[in-house]
Amino acid sequence: MEACFLGGLLLFALTTSTSGGDGQVTFVSELSSKPAQKLSKYGWYGNVRLQRFHIPEETAVARWLFSITKLQNFHCGQKNVTVHIRWGAPPVINLIGSVFPNDTLWSPCLSLTLPVALHSSITFNHSDPAPGDWYVAAHLPQDDGRIEQKGLLSCAYFFQPQLSIRRAVDTPVLQQGTFLQQTTAPDRPARLKFYVPEFASSLSVSVADCSSGEGADTGNCSLVVRLGSSSLQQGPVSMNCSGTGCSAVLPNPPWDTWLRVVVDSSQDNRTVTFSIIANYTVGCKPKSVGLKADDDLKKLRGNSNSTSAGNSSLAPATVALINDSASPLTLEPACVWSIPVLYEEVDVLSLRYTPVSGPNVSVTNTHPTLLTYPLHTLATGGTLNLQLTLNSTAVMLGNSSSVVACLSQWAPVLDFNQSQPCSTGLFGGYGLQVNATVTKAVVRLPFPESATWYLTLQLTCNSSDCGNTSVVHVIPEVFVSACVEDCGTYGECRLLRSYSYLYGACVCKAGWNGWGCTDDSTAQSYGRQLTATLLLALSNVIFLPVTVVAIKRYYFTEASVYLFTMFFSTFYHACDQPGIAVMCIMDYDTLQYCDFLGSVCSIWVTILCMARIRDVFKYTLFLLGTLLIAMSMQLDRKGLWNLLGPVLCALVIMVTAWVSRGVRRRHCYPPSWQRWVFYLIPGVTCALVGICLYVFGATEANYYYTHSLWHILMASCVMFLLPPKEKDRETLGWSRGWSWNWSWIWTWSWRPRVCGYTLCENGKEELYTVT
Repeated sequence: MEACFLGGLLLFALTTSTSGGDGQVTFVSELSSKPAQKLSKYGWYGNVRLQRFHIPEETAVARWLFSITKLQNFHCGQKNVTVHIRWGAPPVINLIGSVFPNDTLWSPCLSLTLPVALHSSITFNHSDPAPGDWYVAAHLPQDDGRIEQKGLLSCAYFFQPQLSIRRAVDTPVLQQGTFLQQTTAPDRPARLKFYVPEFASSLSVSVADCSSGEGADTGNCSLVVRLGSSSLQQGPVSMNCSGTGCSAVLPNPPWDTWLRVVVDSSQDNRTVTFSIIANYTVGCKPKSVGLKADDDLKKLRGNSNSTSAGNSSLAPATVALINDSASPLTLEPACVWSIPVLYEEVDVLSLRYTPVSGPNVSVTNTHPTLLTYPLHTLATGGTLNLQLTLNSTAVMLGNSSSVVACLSQWAPVLDFNQSQPCSTGLFGGYGLQVNATVTKAVVRLPFPESATWYLTLQLTCNSSDCGNTSVVHVIPEVFVSACVEDCGTYGECRLLRSYSYLYGACVCKAGWNGWGCTDDSTAQSYGRQLTATLLLALSNVIFLPVTVVAIKRYYFTEASVYLFTMFFSTFYHACDQPGIAVMCIMDYDTLQYCDFLGSVCSIWVTILCMARIRDVFKYTLFLLGTLLIAMSMQLDRKGLWNLLGPVLCALVIMVTAWVSRGVRRRHCYPPSWQRWVFYLIPGVTCALVGICLYVFGATEANYYYTHSLWHILMASCVMFLLPPKEKDRETLGWSRGWSWNWSWIWTWSWRPRVCGYTLCENGKEELYTVT
């Protein structure tokens, strides 16, 4: 299927690139594909498979092919795969409708749902896409909480996105104030581009001298003029034209970028000829505030000599220069005051923007104050934070006055009107306001778009005159962090990677949900967290009787393994809990490794002990098996064969020893039916019930019940299966030297039996009997 698709697209690319049969421009096709990735059920953002595509300038049509393949058709049924698409940054996913943290704003993305049988695919076409990075995320439905063991047969869904674009390579360029004659038809729109420089306050595109070539309809040309590209969340600005001409005006166009202009005809089977012209207007150019000539190097030199990256200390000369130029009262008349901003990369997905004039920024009621924040692609995987604080210690702000702010991308908002207080021509902004009552305002934007962001500040009053308060000071703190508020108390911020692209997400615990783990609708109470911790930790006390039984039967090596397992399993589960009822005595990874190692080694030594082989072979296998188990745990700690491998090997050794002994004695081994009925069968039953419960019955909700029962069943299994004491054989001649006194006081003494200068050893073959 994929080979046919790529072959067909390649033929399509060669045909369109050589023919150039779309009238005024020549089109070429480009193909890109990503490798297939295994999908997961959605529990948090780490379960999402994220892919990034780049769409170049002048792309007319983008076509995605999403292929989903299902493997291992084993009770899989039919499931829906959800695909999210967003331009400029990864999509923000809120599958279960959880509550976002306070002051966190986000925009929904385009979502597609694809039912999956054996192999399914869906095609998504998008006309006039915005150039830049596009992100595609896919996942299975919400996680049902069932814990699946790694290595078992399960349903596997693989997702592979592919992109084909159709791009114009010789798009005509509109020049400022120059007419350009073009031709359009219903199936061949006229495509042009116009460069919008910085400081452009408005853009107008006019169509004139429209002619359809038909004498009767020369004066009535139906055209549609579209300005801008489509980003799914925001479409281009459209203007319907009738007659011989019209004009489309775009206020606050995006700065320093190419703007797409598409003119389409709505008349059937008619070619329309027209003239088009574009003009932009520069309302004002910002005046830089805070630096004089060559002060930028002094500023950077002072910042590099600072003792703290967070608290930059400037040189005294630089401070004097900044203070002299930072006061708006000494400035020459200007329409906008622009404050230079220092850009600092603090850490991975951690950026900080600092005004060079200091933390306090002057804001007046006569002109806006502008700060610019460039946000690159590698920073879009975090959260853009803006905290605006009114400095009320310098100037007291009246009750009728407030400082309004607008955070927008691509172009600033330089005119705060009532109809559109914070919106540009193609994009919407985020408005804030601080006053004497509310002195702090916060906006958090998860996964902000890659663009240049602008913050505009201005003092507004109910009356035209603000009285004695004409200048106030605010502290704008803008920074990028990996997660919102570091995911709070019940969350953990993790860095994820999709090839070379990094992004952050919160993984929540103890039933908390949401983008910042602040939704407590399904949160666990402290009592439930404490109960879970106590059940999982104290259920390991059942290994104490197992250890006592092993010591009483002179299995000291086995008893030490059981003690090791009990100790580390207890403290591992006390440290592994998701809530605040947690106690960690050492590193979590060390506790987990020792718990897994002890559990498998306990099963290994128990089955080898049941085999009743010679001591030299038994202890050799003990040590060799432990070393191999430790190595496999280091390779893949949660792999299924880390448990199955030692168990199967030990069972093979035990069965071989039992069969050999039974053949030699011509009698079933063990020979006693009481051993089978009262010990072996109950022990095997406990083991099978525990394994079934562990593999098939555990969920996130009942985990601390089922896993505690697993501890009890495994310990009971060992007590049943552990062989009886060897009466007729002395292990290495010294195991009979211990004497026990089970009275009110438990005493022991060491009395070795010495034959000359060596310890006695009895090589008589043991009998597997019931005592």
